[in-house]
Amino acid sequence: MKKLILPVLPLILWGIGTAHAQSSVTLFGVLDEALQFVHNANPHNDNLWKLAGSNLHANRWGLQGKEDLGGGLTAIFKVVASFNINTGASSSYQTGSKLFGSEAWVGASDTRLGTLTFGRQYDPVVDLVQPLTADDIFGGTFATPGDVDNNDNSSRTNNAVKYASPVLDGFQFEAMYAFGGVAGSTGSGQTWSAAATWGTGPFSVAAGYIRMDNASTLAGRGFVPATPGAAGTPPGWGTGVTSDATFISIINIAYASAKSVGIGSVAAQYVTGLFTFNARYSNATYKPDGFSAFASTERFNVAAGYVGYQVTPVTLLGAGYTYTHGAGDTSATYNQVSLGAEYSLSKRTGVYLIGAYQHANGTQRIDATHTVTANASVASYGYSSGSSSQEVISLGIHHKF
Repeated sequence: MKKLILPVLPLILWGIGTAHAQSSVTLFGVLDEALQFVHNANPHNDNLWKLAGSNLHANRWGLQGKEDLGGGLTAIFKVVASFNINTGASSSYQTGSKLFGSEAWVGASDTRLGTLTFGRQYDPVVDLVQPLTADDIFGGTFATPGDVDNNDNSSRTNNAVKYASPVLDGFQFEAMYAFGGVAGSTGSGQTWSAAATWGTGPFSVAAGYIRMDNASTLAGRGFVPATPGAAGTPPGWGTGVTSDATFISIINIAYASAKSVGIGSVAAQYVTGLFTFNARYSNATYKPDGFSAFASTERFNVAAGYVGYQVTPVTLLGAGYTYTHGAGDTSATYNQVSLGAEYSLSKRTGVYLIGAYQHANGTQRIDATHTVTANASVASYGYSSGSSSQEVISLGIHHKF
């Protein structure tokens, strides 16, 4: 028997390799860790030293694959698990401990018709607008205070169907719809989004909009209603919602009972020589209804600019400024300056030093009946300062595989 098997074994293995020659599965991931200092890290104005991951890149690992089905059609999939590098625990953007909390989808791509995917996904604004912002280069330290406009991708969307067009003369668009899944109320908890981008040579521009609806049923909203603005435990983003919560700091936590959140964003980028310039504007609108813990619509207008300088092929310097103004229910202004430097040790490994200073003034809502003098909260870290100013500095290393 051995004499019969051994000569044909190479032929069997060759046959298996040939059968799967048009398929591939890739393992990938990022590890990002830093020593971090926070000035005014809590309402007592205490300072904080700690290890903090996911500064330039979110800590994650994943699998992605494709299979050539012929005729220009390809089956594709991707699953991505995020984790806390300091504890090893699963981490999925304010939503508990989903194994594949970052992404989990399957679909098909056609070279002429585009790509259609199904599952837990980024929305089109994240796909097309965010890459033209400072957050895509230096991470969350350069993002909007409290990430009130999802510039740092705090939200993912469940039950989503997304279409992405082919790139035609530098132009591409995407559209997405996420099913709320409530019997008798198709739109309850739904999310929909669309975005487009165009780029030619050194110039690129993109714009998009996302609308996230809270569940309309009382049970879905997760609390017992009273009159608008009534006292009691602040209600949370309902369980019947397709998109994750973006309420990660004192800046917008009081609006977690919003009936809907709508975010419009536009960004442009220009690259010339060793310099990269980009600018963006967004409007995030938090609308209440009769079951919300606030009575008037709150709007956050955000304007930001960035300049990067590639000092050497392995050294990048960057500076950014972000202006955020909240108005409607309350009025507050947040001015944030961010600085960053990254040195690449190789194509996959780099070290970095990043920091931000933020100053706040005006009034914030903290619950249904109370407002306070505005507290600073740098970017998407979520530290509630208890002060009008806050600084965060991180010295770290990242590795991609």
